[in-house]
Amino acid sequence: MPVRTKTNKFYLAVSILLALFSFLFLPAGAQLLQARQVSLGLSLTDGKVKSFYLSISSYFQVPEATVIRFREQYRLSDDELPVAFFLAREARVEPAVIINLRLQGLSWWAISLHFKLSPEIFFLPVTMAKIGPPYGRAYGYYRQHRHQKVWSQVVLTDVEIVDLVNLKFVSTHQRIPPERIMEMRAKGHGFIDIHDTVVKEKGQGPRQDQPQKNKPDKKQGRK
Repeated sequence: MPVRTKTNKFYLAVSILLALFSFLFLPAGAQLLQARQVSLGLSLTDGKVKSFYLSISSYFQVPEATVIRFREQYRLSDDELPVAFFLAREARVEPAVIINLRLQGLSWWAISLHFKLSPEIFFLPVTMAKIGPPYGRAYGYYRQHRHQKVWSQVVLTDVEIVDLVNLKFVSTHQRIPPERIMEMRAKGHGFIDIHDTVVKEKGQGPRQDQPQKNKPDKKQGRK
């Protein structure tokens, strides 16, 4: 009996020491692992997020695993992921090159200027005569100065570039008029929700309009 008590105390002491060691010397690694597990779990279980990532993967022709890895490794927001892959495609460089410049403190606009990209890459033609926020300022400059030399002097903010790139990405990939996305964005909807709404609308449309098949006419069936 005393031997068993001493053994139990020994294992208890070892467990406490191991727990203390992990707390003192491995907090950063544990937190990083936990953050990655949470992020990965979100991307795999949240249907809206997974669908958004799959569209990024398809549109920019990169593996979904790469999209998730960039999200975790560089702590980009979901809305920033399309921007990183978009600028990489336009500049014809690896996405990691864009991310490294971003980590150095450069704005998305400064990165585009670094690669001498035209400001027009961010815009889609729209039919709306009056465009409100969050696109009003950017499109106002675009319409007013795109045929003038001063157009290159216009500075787009990070927020504006994120909005413009996601507008272009979702509209082009899902083949939805940009005006529809602008309307949802003006109401405050985020791009993951907008993307989810657009995908569901597209999924419902064909089924409603598609004629029913495999239901032969009763008269034909008697022949």
